[in-house]
Amino acid sequence: MTGRLNRAQPYALGLFRIVIGLLFACHGAASLFGVLGGAMGGGSVETGAWPAWYAAVIQLVGGGLVLLGLGTRFAAFIASGSMAYAYFKVHQPESLWPLQNGGEASVLFCWAMLLLVFTGSGALGLDRLFAGRGERVEDTARTGEAVPA
Repeated sequence: MTGRLNRAQPYALGLFRIVIGLLFACHGAASLFGVLGGAMGGGSVETGAWPAWYAAVIQLVGGGLVLLGLGTRFAAFIASGSMAYAYFKVHQPESLWPLQNGGEASVLFCWAMLLLVFTGSGALGLDRLFAGRGERVEDTARTGEAVPA
Protein backbone atom coordinates (compact mmCIF):
# COMPACT_ATOMS: atom_id res chain seq x y z
CA MET A 1 0.00 0.00 0.00
CA THR A 2 2.75 2.46 0.93
CA GLY A 3 4.58 1.72 -2.31
CA ARG A 4 1.51 2.64 -4.37
CA LEU A 5 1.02 5.84 -2.41
CA ASN A 6 4.67 6.77 -2.89
CA ARG A 7 4.43 6.19 -6.66
CA ALA A 8 1.26 8.32 -6.80
CA GLN A 9 2.81 11.18 -4.82
CA PRO A 10 3.99 13.27 -7.82
CA TYR A 11 0.52 13.00 -9.39
CA ALA A 12 -1.25 13.91 -6.15
CA LEU A 13 1.09 16.87 -5.78
CA GLY A 14 0.40 17.86 -9.39
CA LEU A 15 -3.36 17.76 -8.78
CA PHE A 16 -2.90 19.76 -5.58
CA ARG A 17 -0.92 22.38 -7.54
CA ILE A 18 -3.57 22.55 -10.27
CA VAL A 19 -6.44 23.06 -7.80
CA ILE A 20 -4.56 25.65 -5.73
CA GLY A 21 -3.47 27.52 -8.88
CA LEU A 22 -6.98 27.50 -10.32
CA LEU A 23 -8.58 28.78 -7.12
CA PHE A 24 -5.89 31.44 -6.69
CA ALA A 25 -6.31 32.62 -10.30
CA CYS A 26 -10.10 32.73 -9.81
CA HIS A 27 -9.64 35.09 -6.86
CA GLY A 28 -7.53 37.35 -9.04
CA ALA A 29 -10.01 37.26 -11.93
CA ALA A 30 -12.88 38.04 -9.56
CA SER A 31 -11.07 41.07 -8.19
CA LEU A 32 -9.78 42.38 -11.53
CA PHE A 33 -12.77 41.73 -13.78
CA GLY A 34 -15.75 41.38 -11.44
CA VAL A 35 -16.44 37.81 -12.58
CA LEU A 36 -17.38 34.91 -10.29
CA GLY A 37 -19.10 37.24 -7.84
CA GLY A 38 -16.54 40.01 -8.05
CA ALA A 39 -14.39 41.50 -5.35
CA MET A 40 -15.93 41.79 -1.91
CA GLY A 41 -19.40 40.81 -3.04
CA GLY A 42 -19.48 42.47 -6.45
CA GLY A 43 -17.61 44.68 -8.85
CA SER A 44 -13.89 44.92 -9.37
CA VAL A 45 -11.07 46.71 -7.64
CA GLU A 46 -9.97 50.10 -8.93
CA THR A 47 -7.03 49.90 -11.34
CA GLY A 48 -3.77 50.67 -9.57
CA ALA A 49 -5.34 50.75 -6.08
CA TRP A 50 -2.85 49.72 -3.41
CA PRO A 51 -2.75 46.91 -2.35
CA ALA A 52 -5.92 45.32 -3.76
CA TRP A 53 -5.18 45.73 -7.47
CA TYR A 54 -1.58 44.52 -7.14
CA ALA A 55 -2.71 41.55 -5.06
CA ALA A 56 -5.28 40.68 -7.72
CA VAL A 57 -2.64 40.80 -10.46
CA ILE A 58 -0.36 38.53 -8.39
CA GLN A 59 -3.30 36.19 -7.83
CA LEU A 60 -4.26 36.01 -11.50
CA VAL A 61 -0.75 35.74 -12.96
CA GLY A 62 0.75 33.70 -10.12
CA GLY A 63 -2.26 31.41 -9.99
CA GLY A 64 -2.08 30.87 -13.74
CA LEU A 65 1.62 30.02 -13.58
CA VAL A 66 1.10 27.64 -10.66
CA LEU A 67 -1.87 26.07 -12.45
CA LEU A 68 0.27 25.41 -15.53
CA GLY A 69 3.27 24.36 -13.47
CA LEU A 70 5.45 26.96 -15.16
CA GLY A 71 7.96 28.68 -12.88
CA THR A 72 6.09 27.07 -10.02
CA ARG A 73 8.58 27.70 -7.25
CA PHE A 74 9.10 31.38 -8.08
CA ALA A 75 5.39 32.07 -8.67
CA ALA A 76 4.44 30.23 -5.48
CA PHE A 77 7.06 32.18 -3.50
CA ILE A 78 5.65 35.53 -4.66
CA ALA A 79 2.07 34.33 -4.11
CA SER A 80 2.86 33.04 -0.62
CA GLY A 81 4.45 36.35 0.32
CA SER A 82 1.49 38.32 -0.99
CA MET A 83 -0.90 36.21 1.07
CA ALA A 84 1.25 36.64 4.19
CA TYR A 85 1.16 40.41 3.59
CA ALA A 86 -2.62 40.27 3.08
CA TYR A 87 -3.10 38.38 6.32
CA PHE A 88 -0.88 40.53 8.53
CA LYS A 89 -1.84 43.87 6.98
CA VAL A 90 -5.57 43.37 6.37
CA HIS A 91 -6.87 40.53 8.55
CA GLN A 92 -4.67 40.17 11.63
CA PRO A 93 -5.24 43.72 12.95
CA GLU A 94 -8.93 42.79 13.38
CA SER A 95 -8.14 39.85 15.68
CA LEU A 96 -5.52 37.14 16.14
CA TRP A 97 -7.26 34.02 14.78
CA PRO A 98 -8.14 33.56 11.09
CA LEU A 99 -11.62 32.28 11.95
CA GLN A 100 -12.33 35.53 13.79
CA ASN A 101 -10.81 37.95 11.27
CA GLY A 102 -11.90 36.36 7.97
CA GLY A 103 -8.33 35.52 6.94
CA GLU A 104 -8.73 31.77 6.40
CA ALA A 105 -8.26 31.98 2.63
CA SER A 106 -5.14 34.13 3.00
CA VAL A 107 -3.59 31.74 5.51
CA LEU A 108 -4.45 28.61 3.53
CA PHE A 109 -3.18 30.05 0.25
CA CYS A 110 -0.02 31.30 1.98
CA TRP A 111 0.83 27.87 3.38
CA ALA A 112 -0.25 25.96 0.26
CA MET A 113 1.94 28.16 -1.93
CA LEU A 114 4.83 27.88 0.52
CA LEU A 115 4.54 24.09 0.28
CA LEU A 116 4.82 24.35 -3.51
CA VAL A 117 7.98 26.45 -3.14
CA PHE A 118 9.65 23.45 -1.49
CA THR A 119 8.04 20.61 -3.47
CA GLY A 120 7.94 22.08 -6.96
CA SER A 121 5.27 21.35 -9.53
CA GLY A 122 4.99 17.58 -9.17
CA ALA A 123 3.70 15.67 -12.17
CA LEU A 124 1.73 17.23 -15.00
CA GLY A 125 3.56 20.58 -14.87
CA LEU A 126 5.26 22.47 -17.67
CA ASP A 127 8.32 22.81 -15.41
CA ARG A 128 9.10 19.18 -16.27
CA LEU A 129 9.56 20.10 -19.94
CA PHE A 130 12.47 22.34 -18.96
CA ALA A 131 13.84 20.08 -16.20
CA GLY A 132 16.38 18.35 -18.45
CA ARG A 133 18.34 21.55 -18.96
CA GLY A 134 18.31 22.35 -15.23
CA GLU A 135 19.39 18.84 -14.25
CA ARG A 136 22.26 18.96 -16.73
CA VAL A 137 23.47 22.24 -15.20
CA GLU A 138 23.18 20.85 -11.66
CA ASP A 139 25.08 17.69 -12.61
CA THR A 140 27.79 19.77 -14.28
CA ALA A 141 28.15 21.92 -11.19
CA ARG A 142 28.38 18.91 -8.88
CA THR A 143 30.64 16.54 -10.86
CA GLY A 144 32.36 18.79 -13.36
CA GLU A 145 31.02 16.93 -16.40
CA ALA A 146 27.73 17.07 -18.26
CA VAL A 147 25.47 14.07 -17.81
CA PRO A 148 22.63 13.45 -20.28
CA ALA A 149 19.22 14.04 -18.77
